Amino acid sequence: MWVTGNSGTGKSTVCGVLRARGHVAFDADMDGFCRWIDRADGEVVMDPPDPVPGGWLDRYGWAIVRERVAALVEESRFQITFLCGSAENETDVRDLFDLIVCLVIDEDTLRHRLATRTTNTFGQHPEELAAALKWNPQMRAIYESLGATIIDASKPVTEVVDSVIDAAR
Repeated sequence: MWVTGNSGTGKSTVCGVLRARGHVAFDADMDGFCRWIDRADGEVVMDPPDPVPGGWLDRYGWAIVRERVAALVEESRFQITFLCGSAENETDVRDLFDLIVCLVIDEDTLRHRLATRTTNTFGQHPEELAAALKWNPQMRAIYESLGATIIDASKPVTEVVDSVIDAAR
């Protein structure tokens, strides 16, 4: 199952709770499924700047590696496995999943979460925040049109995780 959503919707937190409850769950960001790439030539960026300088996000993108996801799908054929993450090339992997869940939050919650997050700094730089705010309503619209299960991730994390697990059943 692909658990996606905009930056700050709680994908990594949901992943951690799923793991704590004994489920097989991977964080696409932390577990090596995604990487920064140069959109101009496809080269992998080995040491991206943090925070990103102005204009950087216009040239570079956060991309998921289809081969890595396909290997996970093959390894997980006989058990429910959650992959939690978001990447600009998600269209490259959507066909690999039996079910997709999209976590959504309102703009005020997004601003608060990105400003106070401690797990990573993405969204705390003005250019990153602007990108996250731009994508927030678009993610919901995209995934609703695809028939994904939409979950309000502004609720307490235990309720959100319960909803993700219910969707998997």
